[in-house]
Amino acid sequence: MLHWIWVLIVGAIIGAIAGALTKNGGSMGWISNILAGLIGSSIGEALLGAWGPQLAGMAIIPSLIGAVILVLLVFFILNRVHAHS
Repeated sequence: MLHWIWVLIVGAIIGAIAGALTKNGGSMGWISNILAGLIGSSIGEALLGAWGPQLAGMAIIPSLIGAVILVLLVFFILNRVHAHS
């Protein structure tokens, strides 16, 4: 049980850092941060491997890179959808 709490906390931190790095984090809530961190971690580790320091089973650097990619992609898609509305 404690492991999953750590996973959620680390996912939220990774998502928040990704939002701050892309300057798109102001509109993200804590659930979005957790999702961005967890999904971004999966993307980053799938693309780059699980190297570097790890916390709660997530490789921090690839996870951050994956989360940044995810946040940029989501905001690009949302901006395109809003532009056509």
